[in-house]
Amino acid sequence: MMNIILARVGKNPTIKYAFDELARYLKQMDQSIFIDARVYDEVDLSRKDILWVGLDGSLPYSNDDTILIDVSNGGGIVSGSNERSVLMAVYRLLFELGCRWVHPGKDGERIPTLHLEKEIINAHVNESPSYRHRGICIEGEVNYEHVHNTIDWLPKVGMNSYYIQFQTPSEFFKRWYNNARPSTIPASPVSDDDVDHMIKRLEEEIVKRSLNYQAVGHSWTCEPFGVHVTDWQPVDTVPESIAPYLALIDGERTFWHGQPLNSNLCFSQAIVREKIADAVVDYCQKHPEISHMHVWIGDGENNNCECEECSKMRPSDYYVMVLNELDKKLTENNIDAKIVFLVYVDLMWAPEHIKFENPDRFILMFAPITRTYGKDFIDYDKSEKINVPPYVRNKLKFPKKNGENLEMLKSWQKHFGGDSFVFDYHLYEAQYADPGCYNIAKILHLDMANLEKIGLNGMISCQVNQAAFPTGIAAYTMAKTLWNKNIDFEEICDEYYSADFGELGHEVYAYLRTLSELLDLYKFEEHKNKDVILKNCDEAKLLIKDFSNKFIKKYQNKCSNWKYLMHHAKMCLLYCDLIVACTLHDDETKDKLVQKQRKYVADHKHEIHNVFDTTISRHTAVLNKMINIVSNSNLEIASAYEGDK
Repeated sequence: MMNIILARVGKNPTIKYAFDELARYLKQMDQSIFIDARVYDEVDLSRKDILWVGLDGSLPYSNDDTILIDVSNGGGIVSGSNERSVLMAVYRLLFELGCRWVHPGKDGERIPTLHLEKEIINAHVNESPSYRHRGICIEGEVNYEHVHNTIDWLPKVGMNSYYIQFQTPSEFFKRWYNNARPSTIPASPVSDDDVDHMIKRLEEEIVKRSLNYQAVGHSWTCEPFGVHVTDWQPVDTVPESIAPYLALIDGERTFWHGQPLNSNLCFSQAIVREKIADAVVDYCQKHPEISHMHVWIGDGENNNCECEECSKMRPSDYYVMVLNELDKKLTENNIDAKIVFLVYVDLMWAPEHIKFENPDRFILMFAPITRTYGKDFIDYDKSEKINVPPYVRNKLKFPKKNGENLEMLKSWQKHFGGDSFVFDYHLYEAQYADPGCYNIAKILHLDMANLEKIGLNGMISCQVNQAAFPTGIAAYTMAKTLWNKNIDFEEICDEYYSADFGELGHEVYAYLRTLSELLDLYKFEEHKNKDVILKNCDEAKLLIKDFSNKFIKKYQNKCSNWKYLMHHAKMCLLYCDLIVACTLHDDETKDKLVQKQRKYVADHKHEIHNVFDTTISRHTAVLNKMINIVSNSNLEIASAYEGDK
């Protein structure tokens, strides 16, 4: 039995959590190990027999992460540039000892059983990540456990931020709790108040890990004017508290399409800008745990005010006016939170007149929601002349080509030279177009590797939080490449599938990669050849059946990862038949298959919901778009997976 002395430095809660995590996982790896746990005020590196966990002063303190591990024969230091970095360093030491976290949740842990001896507890790492911003944003349908698992997973794979949209993010929680399902998971409705109390607990989990807490974004065009919003739903009436301040469009001040959240305001009115700034300051004062406050205008597009004053400048000019006034009020109140501003739809057109007065306060967030995920972001013809669509108020045509999106980013970068990151949507819906998830993982790798080339310092992924079906390779690739932009994609795949499936990792990898080659709908969009589509579907069905007979049937009841592959295989067979039916314009078969898909997911929701977002189904939107292309028809595919939105 080995005895190891673990020494925590100081009383900081995150350091304590890091120390406890190291002890817990070491004990899980070797139950016979004896841990002598101690607390010291400072490090004494002359004690070579002690494994120290904490800040030892050898690295300058910074909110930018650096990890330092210098451990030999079970003694040494596990440290970092801040408390969060110490936690990351603990997980990195465990990684070096063979631990893996292939996706969020307990069943994503791959902890080896070892006979630990001091001679094998060795690691020497001094690293900083390639990018500052590395995080995930809440989306899809979630329950408390889904979000907790995601927050818990982030530092294990080197991520440092979690972003919760809205002041009360009921939209995402109600999709899970309030929708009736088959008896596998009955509805358990929650109110906005219930969600607020869940968020308070989740905020504690964020703070415990010292993660950057990013918050709100949506709702600043509503909440300051007495309109509480938690979703995109339309309403019947416009409250007097906001009516005079709404954008004038087609001669009327009303909610855009009846939706408060999608409605913009008359930003040329000084009182509008003042109310927004005061509301943000008040919220920051009440929530000091928020490190990055997102301040966005109304969602939607081509919905900006047409009054005489607002028409004198672009919406982005008035947006910067709001931000400048907010910065002054934050400074007056000694609030140092960073303000994240959004470059998105109408705001893709950079300001022409108003400049940032204090750029250090702000972070540019580039959200290219109209891009394609069939190619990586810098994959376009550099010799081709790029024509950026002109700005025409409320008649905008948004860029779809990657080159156009990047030109619009460049115009903002000429105007703002401060910190920035991308807010992108690879795992929001695009993963559903790639059943093997190989291609979308590769696109993620290329995009993350090349962020520096386009002047961005990281990514917050706007994604369904359960994005690990059939495996978590895409999100794992994102995390690994945000940490090290030079890492090889095939190296990530080899490591991932070996960790997840052991000796059969290569077989699973080859199987899923081939599925991606055969069934990626972005590839179908590119070539639009019906004969190829039909042939690929036939080959995919043979591949699935062969792999199932060789491996899945043998292992599906032994562990969750193989069970997920079993469900995935059955869903992919239906998926192949659905593509064929749409391609052949066989509406009757198509409708039957849609119902079979819907029933299958509903019946097995309790088995797959931790890794697959079963209700929101961005998957449906992808099918609608892609199948219409390959079939040259106007077919609309009913949702296979969506519930009530």
